[in-house]
Amino acid sequence: MDERVPPELADHPDRIRWNAKHDPDAPVRPAHPLAAEALRAAPGGPVLDLACGASGAALLAAAAGRPVTAVDISDIALARLGAEARRRGLAGLVTLVQADLGTWRPPTGFAAVLCTGFWDRAVFAAALGAVVPGGVLAWEAFTTEARRDRPRLPPEWCLGPGEPASLLPDGFRVLDARDVPGGKRRLLARS
Repeated sequence: MDERVPPELADHPDRIRWNAKHDPDAPVRPAHPLAAEALRAAPGGPVLDLACGASGAALLAAAAGRPVTAVDISDIALARLGAEARRRGLAGLVTLVQADLGTWRPPTGFAAVLCTGFWDRAVFAAALGAVVPGGVLAWEAFTTEARRDRPRLPPEWCLGPGEPASLLPDGFRVLDARDVPGGKRRLLARS
């Protein structure tokens, strides 16, 4: 175990599972198209990238001069992201946070909050509170329809009908909400 891993995460099953899925030598993936769209729509200011993995979105935001907080439970993914940020001269703009999103809550004050490939209603609710007025929230996750092709996908990891747009509080305006190939749904909203 890496001594930098918080003790409460050392044996966490999600950390173990996601670390097993990340190749420490694989290149960082490009920014997700939804994240790139959100960064264009967002006002200037800091970005929060939840369940980031080895995020090209965090690097895209940092390259534009935005401070980024990148949160994931996988120390392997965060190490890859950190190494690439250093290689590109962006390390001073990228703050890596290893955390279990089931218990971690974001601070407020983000111009853009991004999450692609993860769903948890409580995390979504907490993320809403992190967006500044006029800021944007970008989210993509599997829908319940995805379980037809992925029967082992737990139902609680899937968006229900109308979600996540139906969970937006007053004050948020949907900019785009649509289903995309692969049994996923995207949401881009402004606070």
